[in-house]
Amino acid sequence: MSIDDSFSDITYYPKTNSWNESTDCCSWEGVSCDKATGQVIGLDLSCSLLVGSLPPNTTLFHLQGLKRLNLAHNNFYGSSIPFGLSQLVSLKDLNLSFSFFSGLIPSDISFLRKLTSLDLSENFLLSFDSHSFEKLTRNLSELENLFLDLVNTSDVASNSFKNLSSSVKQLGLKAFELQGEFPNEIFQLQYLEYLDLSSNTVTGYLPNSNWSSEIRLLDLGFTDFRGSIPASIGNLTKITSLLLHTSNFEGQIPDVFGSLNRLTMFFLGCNFSGQIPPSLFNLTQLTYLHLSSNRLEGPFPTHVTGLQNLNEFVSTDNLLTGPIPSWPFTLPSLEFLDLGNNGLTGLINQIQKPNSIQLVDLADNDIHGEIPSSFFGLSKLTNLDLSSNNLSGVIRSDMLSKLESLEMLDLSKNNFSGVINLDVPSKLKNLTEVNLSNNKLRQFSSFLRFAKSLSNLDVFNNKIQDSIFKSERLGTTK
Repeated sequence: MSIDDSFSDITYYPKTNSWNESTDCCSWEGVSCDKATGQVIGLDLSCSLLVGSLPPNTTLFHLQGLKRLNLAHNNFYGSSIPFGLSQLVSLKDLNLSFSFFSGLIPSDISFLRKLTSLDLSENFLLSFDSHSFEKLTRNLSELENLFLDLVNTSDVASNSFKNLSSSVKQLGLKAFELQGEFPNEIFQLQYLEYLDLSSNTVTGYLPNSNWSSEIRLLDLGFTDFRGSIPASIGNLTKITSLLLHTSNFEGQIPDVFGSLNRLTMFFLGCNFSGQIPPSLFNLTQLTYLHLSSNRLEGPFPTHVTGLQNLNEFVSTDNLLTGPIPSWPFTLPSLEFLDLGNNGLTGLINQIQKPNSIQLVDLADNDIHGEIPSSFFGLSKLTNLDLSSNNLSGVIRSDMLSKLESLEMLDLSKNNFSGVINLDVPSKLKNLTEVNLSNNKLRQFSSFLRFAKSLSNLDVFNNKIQDSIFKSERLGTTK
């Protein structure tokens, strides 16, 4: 094992450079000792630019009193985790994450009976065989935290998790190649706070009762969980992140979220139908609300008093109808609004005061009328997509030029007419993409020399008669 300090910075640097045999090892960076005995009990060499491999006879395994070992964020690419870890009989916390280990995880990890935390995550070349994993779940009776994100467990049966210690608090299995039906009992472990099963082909159902009341995060995104959401999920009063998107859930979303007043992140997306539960709009701590790719119907509420901390609101690809809600534009923290591909109708309301919105996507609806002048007061707007609607009127260059942060503009497939004159846009210094195709524009003045950053321009299928591309060319214009 050696050190590669060719890219050291404030985060990644060789901690072992401070090690000097002429000084007490307890003063070395990354080393902690028992104050009474002087015995080394902790070794943190994370982000230390270590490369190479750990030999089975490493002197590291002679530290019988070691309780914490952290080798995360190093580069042991191509090398395996050596046998011999079981010699560290006092070990409670083992972190080998983000270190590019490969091969089979040695079975003697299961003999670390005092282990309370094991993190092998983000080692995508590591794998568990079914026998080693069964031993781990049966033997580590004091285990509280287990993180195995991106570890290959295609040979591991989901049922093995039934044997986990009842003291488990955190279980991270993201992209774990987990298959089969996940045991319902895990959701009911008394101390469970964190469960991430996302990006697996695992199946299962949510329990109807006896949830762990300690759950803070539940992520079942991109899994094959199915069935309905039980009303009992409203009892998870400590939960902050609930992510159930792109699963096979179905039915209506129960209106039981009013008590989840700590919720900051809420993702639901699959086959849910019916209306959006009113209680969702009362959650004052919510920062991310994503309800895309469902079959949600009906209009948005007219007035919303909650959501004052909302940063992202995404409800695209639904069957929502009614007018474009005006309250999102009043939320002080909102930066990302996407209500595209619904059946929303009517006019875009005037915006009462400037806000922090950076992206607005209202594409593929049935909005008509003109873009209100107050819309161009969104000075922080970088992306604006109003395509595939029935908007009309003239695109006023003096208004458009106020959007000085704008990077992408898509007004295609509408009924805009007249002349668009963008000779003002020396202010539009960040604009890279403009799509005005499929409108009724009659004239389009040459502004390309002003928009130096522009790389994509589409004005196809308008009523333009003048030749604007004779002297100025962009590779992707039409």
